[in-house]
Amino acid sequence: MSFANFKDNIDEGDTAILYLSANSMHAIEVRPKIKNKKDELIENVFQTTYGALKVRDLIGKKYGSKVELSRGWAYVLHPTPELWTLTLPHRTQIIYTPDISLIIFQLEIRPGSVVVESGTGSGSLSHALLRCIKPQGHLYTFDFHSHRVLLAQEEFANHGVAEFVTVAQRDVCEFGFGEELKGKADAVFLDLPHPWKAVEHAADVIRESGE
Repeated sequence: MSFANFKDNIDEGDTAILYLSANSMHAIEVRPKIKNKKDELIENVFQTTYGALKVRDLIGKKYGSKVELSRGWAYVLHPTPELWTLTLPHRTQIIYTPDISLIIFQLEIRPGSVVVESGTGSGSLSHALLRCIKPQGHLYTFDFHSHRVLLAQEEFANHGVAEFVTVAQRDVCEFGFGEELKGKADAVFLDLPHPWKAVEHAADVIRESGE
């Protein structure tokens, strides 16, 4: 739940960033036990180039703490959209922080904005958008691939931001964004192979004052 608000201490179920170096970071879901390939619950031990970390040892520690590994040490950091972009599981090519910053600036996204995004992909841009629009805004994000939609929904729930985002499977180039969104969006962003095919549909959902 650690993406929802900043906090001092790590709780079970949080996502934490294990920082080994500027070029070596890992996102860890803080759970004492995980299931193995035989569907058995086992101790959650995360392996790194500097040795093993018993994930249960993170619970209760302060974000920013130095933690011991079996052959070295690392820092455990609070997750941010920027760190998530560097550590997320890649389901697609992603947009990185410099481009994300420009997108948010150009679209004039702010707290309370209603934003439509297609496609969701790996959720890199989505997490940055969610930080900007909380707590009154909402993100509607679409992907044509059903498995990516399910994974994104699971991640948003695990990160504590599900109430601010609606994820749906849809080919927006062919079917648009749905009648319920017409005239409601402050901004639309298209990250698609053929974005020009969705421009007319984007115009349908944008407010007169939108971007």
